[in-house]
Amino acid sequence: MNRKRARQLAEELVGRMTVEEKAGQLRFDAPAIERLGIPEYNWWNEALHGVARGGTATVFPQAIGMAAMFDDELLQKIADAISTEARAKYNAVSAGGDRDIYHGLTMWSPNINIFRDPRWGRGHETYGEDPYLTARLGKAFVRGLQGDGETLKTAACAKHFAVHSGPEALRHTFNAEASEKDMEETYLPAFRELVREADVEAVMGAYNRTNGEPCCANPDLMKRLRSDWGFEGHFVSDCWAIRDFHENHKVTSIPEESVTKALKAGCDLNCGCTYKFIMHAYELGMIDEEDITRCAVRLFTTRFLLGTLGDEGSEYDAIPYTAVECREHLELTHRAALESCVLLKNDGLLPLDPAKCGTIGVIGPNANSRSALIGNYHGTASRYVTVLEGIQNIAGETNRVLYSQGCDLSKDRVEPLAQTNDRLAEAAAVAKNSDTVILVLGLDETLEGEEGDTGNAYFSGDKENLLLPEPQRILMKKILSIGKPTIVILMAGSSIDLQEAQDKAGAILLTWYPGASGGQAVAELLFGRESPSGKLPVTFYHNEALADMPSFTDYSMANRTYRYYAGEPLYPFGYGLTYGDCTVTGLAAEDGQVTVRVRNNGCRDTADVIELYLKDLDSPLAPPNPVLCGFQRIRLAAGEEKDVTLVLRADAFTVVSEDGERIPGSGRWQLYAGFGAPDSRTEELSGRHALSVIIENKGTR
Repeated sequence: MNRKRARQLAEELVGRMTVEEKAGQLRFDAPAIERLGIPEYNWWNEALHGVARGGTATVFPQAIGMAAMFDDELLQKIADAISTEARAKYNAVSAGGDRDIYHGLTMWSPNINIFRDPRWGRGHETYGEDPYLTARLGKAFVRGLQGDGETLKTAACAKHFAVHSGPEALRHTFNAEASEKDMEETYLPAFRELVREADVEAVMGAYNRTNGEPCCANPDLMKRLRSDWGFEGHFVSDCWAIRDFHENHKVTSIPEESVTKALKAGCDLNCGCTYKFIMHAYELGMIDEEDITRCAVRLFTTRFLLGTLGDEGSEYDAIPYTAVECREHLELTHRAALESCVLLKNDGLLPLDPAKCGTIGVIGPNANSRSALIGNYHGTASRYVTVLEGIQNIAGETNRVLYSQGCDLSKDRVEPLAQTNDRLAEAAAVAKNSDTVILVLGLDETLEGEEGDTGNAYFSGDKENLLLPEPQRILMKKILSIGKPTIVILMAGSSIDLQEAQDKAGAILLTWYPGASGGQAVAELLFGRESPSGKLPVTFYHNEALADMPSFTDYSMANRTYRYYAGEPLYPFGYGLTYGDCTVTGLAAEDGQVTVRVRNNGCRDTADVIELYLKDLDSPLAPPNPVLCGFQRIRLAAGEEKDVTLVLRADAFTVVSEDGERIPGSGRWQLYAGFGAPDSRTEELSGRHALSVIIENKGTR
């Protein structure tokens, strides 16, 4: 069903409603209208990395981990699997009359905010710090969720519009001030591309104000969205964000004023309770019936596009419940976990050989943690495999595997009645009695995540700094001092200062939150059944770098992210090692088409990611550092050499003026191709440098 037909049906149906009935449909928990054959519908569902909060589902790696795959083709397949499970669950439960929250087909994902500051607790819900990477992955995810059928498979939602990335504790009162240049260069491109190129069905407004106006009723943002970009879907508020207008932002005085401001700006759907005041505002003459009708028509257009109303139905109505956690989806999440892990250091200790590594000591608070597998906004898996269990599965039959929790994730003791560091002596004993040590550290959703509210289980929020919690730092220092060959595994969703591990450990593997069965994939990487091939979608800084950045509340991009950072990072954006030895041996570019010759000089097959970066050589408007403009995941057999062709977007050769206008660049550009970013730190860590050529391109808007 095309949008024109769906809108026609929506207009006809809404035209038969009373004003009270229309007003009631603008709530996220829309009631049934039995006389018109309209069932109740709850718009709130989540699909960040699997169908979330609604029972059993395949739990894929957290979004930041899937970004580290640098694989939009696989991400689209994952999103397609998620939408299949959403349909399967919806078909099953709605047939039984269950239309509760988290059971619908409107998925409030993906989160395409830019991870601008490493302290932001929700950063691991995003695709990282780069607008190009975020847009490309976001489009793939939307296409997978929405499908290419006659009806929408599910409806995706780009959030949180716009300029939203912390601080969490201030989000209900905060005014994010961003220059026009930063808006166009950083904060808006991904939203624009998801609207224009992926036809995302919904956009969610953020809690904060942007440049003075609350995002869910921001005239400038709404003009860009609907007038400039041609968005035709529906707009939904973040949950209880409209209540913030009068309670926190103080831009209105009473709920009726907040309702009026939101409706007239174009916020169609209220996640929260403020739209219950619509009828009172209407009776006071503050809004017209036309304001209510316009929003209702947009919402019912989406419901018709989903095939959930009318007689036509959807081609997805026959998806059976058995699609949930099917073998194909479990294989997908396993592949995603393998591709997402990033090898940060390896002095030759990895891959492990069970015949040579002897007794294995597995230590750390995340070693046997299910919470560290799943991140936030997660579903419930029927089976979990922790890192410890994955190691036991592979090496347990031939090697003795010892285990100690070592410490609590963040508290100074595991047992409340014990003395501080009550697992430290045991951990040291495990290390001393082992030939190889695997130290599993990090965070989980209780330490980095969303500010706690009605819809969020934990009161975690942002990080205060980039250090591991003190009990883990004590544990790491103790274990590394023992001197055994040690691999550090970091399970976290953001930048952590691992300088001590970089100095003293034999290898470091970043696994993010790798999904419900991610421990098996991690073990397979450790023991060389597959080569790590993930790349960092964010910069890993030293903790001291925070002092040189703008404050957390300053939305200027100066000295933030790899595009603007002037210091030396611990691990750069785009960095990640493999067990192979892939290099770029040739580079040619003509008319936006780039041919890269690559070779694997290593003795084993591996996947890797070609990365292209551009630097305007003459324009003072260009970011100070080369900017990602293309990537392609490849697989090379040992000794294999081949040419790979990538195509650059025309707007790659543009810069942004101070007033936010995208204009052609200087015409002289340096194009880099490599398996990481073209910076000295990447070269130092990887031993490889990017090839580059100078190209002439005047660019287009």
